[in-house]
Amino acid sequence: MKNELLTRDECSAMRGIAILAIMLHNYCHFIGRIVQENEYQFFASNNDKLWQVLSNPDALLPVHLLSYFGHYGVPVFLFLSGYGLVMKYEKNLKIEKLKSGSLQSFNPSILQFLRYHYLKLLRMLIVGFTLFLCVDAVTPGRFQFHWDNVVAQLLMYINILPQPDKIIWPGIYWFFGLMLELYIVYRLLLYRRKSRVVVVLMVACWLLQVFCDPEGETLNRLRYNFIGGMLPFGVGILAGRYVEHLHIHLSRWTWGAVLLGATILIVMMGFNYQSWLWIPLFIIVGTIALVKVLPQQLLTLMTWFGSISAAMFVAHPIARKLFITVAWRQDIYDGLMLYVLVTIALSWAVKKVIDQIPSPKL
Repeated sequence: MKNELLTRDECSAMRGIAILAIMLHNYCHFIGRIVQENEYQFFASNNDKLWQVLSNPDALLPVHLLSYFGHYGVPVFLFLSGYGLVMKYEKNLKIEKLKSGSLQSFNPSILQFLRYHYLKLLRMLIVGFTLFLCVDAVTPGRFQFHWDNVVAQLLMYINILPQPDKIIWPGIYWFFGLMLELYIVYRLLLYRRKSRVVVVLMVACWLLQVFCDPEGETLNRLRYNFIGGMLPFGVGILAGRYVEHLHIHLSRWTWGAVLLGATILIVMMGFNYQSWLWIPLFIIVGTIALVKVLPQQLLTLMTWFGSISAAMFVAHPIARKLFITVAWRQDIYDGLMLYVLVTIALSWAVKKVIDQIPSPKL
C-alpha cells in the first residue's frame, strides 16, 4: 500500500521488540530487591523506588528498568491486533467487493469468527501450558492448580474470575483471555461500524478507570480484562482504518525526535495516576518510531524475533521457572543470560510443535 504506516517487516519487528520486553520483564520482576511495575494497579511506592534507582543508579539499573517498563510490550501487541484485524477483515473486504461484488468470503459469521480466533489462541496455549505443567510439577515451588481454574484457562474466561492474579499461572497467560474478550468486542460491537463507536468505547473504558482507587481491587479486575486494553486496541483499529489518509513521511531524524519525546513522556507520565492511564498511547508511538530508526541489521533481527513471538510468548514462562533460581542466588546477570539463551532455543522448538497442529479455517 503506497501510504501504509507500517510495512509487514516493521509490524513483525514491533512484535519482536514487544516480546523481548515482555520476556525480560517477566524474569526481572521476579527477582527480589528489584523495582516493581505498575501494570494493573498504580502504586506510588513503586514510583518512589523507581525514582530512587534513577537518582542513584547502580549495576542493576537495566534490570530495574526492564522490570518496571517491560510489561508495556502488551499494549504493542494489542495495537497490532487491532491494526491486523482491520487489514484482514475490513480492508480486504473492500478489495474483494471491488473484485467480485461479493462480501461473503471476507464476512464470516459471529460464530465462525470467534471459533476461528479461539482455536488460533488455543493452538498456542495448549502447547505452552502443557509443557509448563510438566516443568512446574518437577521443580520447586509447584503451583496448586485446581481443575476449575484449568478449565477456565483453557476456555479463556479465567480473567473475569475473582482475584485473577492469584489463580492465573503462569501469570502471562492472562493475555489469552484478554485477547478473546477483545475479539468478541470487535466482532459484536466494532466490526464494520463507524469509527466513532470505537472512540466512544475507548472513552467509556477510560472513564471506568478514572474514578477507581489506584491501588484497589476494582481497578485490578478492570485492567485484567478488555476495559484495560481497549485504548491500544482501539488505536490499532483507527490506525488501520485511516492509514491511507495519514500520509506520514518523516525523516529518520524526525522519527528519532519522536522516539526521544515519547520516551520522556512515558517516564514523566508514570508518576501521575491520570496520565499513567494514557501511557500505552505513547508506547505505541515510541515503538513505531523505534522501528523507523533501527539500522537494517537490527530491524532484520527484530523481525526474526517477531516471527517466533507467539512461541516465545508461551515458552518463556517455562524457561523462567527453570532459571529464576539462579537470580535468587544473586547471580542476576548470569541467570538472565541463561534464561534468554534457553528461551530463544525453546521458542524455536515450540514453534516447530505449534506448526504441526493444523491451523483453523474460517
